[in-house]
Order: sequence, then C-alpha cells, then structure tokens
Amino acid sequence: MANTTWESFSVTQPQQTSADCFVCGVENESGLRARFFELENGEVAARFTVPEIHNGYPGRAHGGVSGALLDEVIGRAIILLDPEVWGVTVEFTVRFRKPIPTVTLLTARGRVTENGGRRFTGAGELYLPDGVVAATATGIYIKLPLDRIVDTSDADRHSLLEAGWRRRSLPDDPREFRFPTPTNR
Repeated sequence: MANTTWESFSVTQPQQTSADCFVCGVENESGLRARFFELENGEVAARFTVPEIHNGYPGRAHGGVSGALLDEVIGRAIILLDPEVWGVTVEFTVRFRKPIPTVTLLTARGRVTENGGRRFTGAGELYLPDGVVAATATGIYIKLPLDRIVDTSDADRHSLLEAGWRRRSLPDDPREFRFPTPTNR
C-alpha cells in the first residue's frame, strides 16, 4: 500500500459508551471496550483491540466478533443525523477479505448510506494497521430512542441512561483518523 493516498478527518467528539456492553462497555472485563468517535465528515470511527480470548483461531479474531464491531460502528452513525435515536439491526451482511488479528490496534468506520422514515441503511469497513481493508459490511437498521431499546422499569431506565450511557473522554483519545481514499475500500 505504498502508493495509497490517505484522507484525514478530525474527531469532533467521542460517542457514548456503556458500562457493560460487549462491544463498548468500559467495565466489561470480557468485552472489547471499543471506543467510538464522531468525525467531521459525518461518519463514526472506532478504535479497538480484539483480545486473544475472542479468537476463532490462534491470533485471529473470531468472525462474529469482527461482525459485532462493524455492526456497532454502522448502527451508531445515525446518531450524527439524529442524536435522539440509535440503530437496531434488522439485517446485516459482512464480507471478510483478510484475516483480522487479535492483540492489534484496529480501526473501523461506518456511515449512513440511506436515511428515511423509521429505517436507515449503512456501510462500514474494518481496517488493519497499514490501511488494508480486512472486512466490509452493510446493514439495515430501525431507528429507536435508547429508552425504547432498554428493557427495564422507568426508574431503572432513567438510572441506566444517566449512569451507564455517557460520553467519556480519555487523555489518549485520537484527534483525527486517517483512512485510505475510498477507491481503496
């Protein structure tokens, strides 16, 4: 990828994370603890490392884990267009192109490709450290506010929204993301 051209996008803010989510839960010892960021171009980017305990084969991330990361980064992209809703997956397709390593800092990006009514469609890519696209995905999502997704009592729902789901900034958060130009996706 020596001749690859790159595009850079500034981070506008981190997205909300939870305490216990498998993908973004900052307190989930068995989870991925992925961090999600809103970009100036209207996309969402994620930075994460797949722990070896989530391998499919030694040193290779399980395909379901890779799919979960792509599903999350695409489903979160609707928040940039409507901060009151989240994407709930209806249909999801992943195409794997390269093995995805464990214990390696990886990046993903997602975007809304069509937005209408109660549904939206999106697309995303999972990148290896050198910018090679390891997997691509597309999905169809229903738009729902978080308080309709969470299955708890009204009192618990308020507590969850206040304590569990919030934006967390960390000192090592990236200020920008670099991706190969779209012709290399």
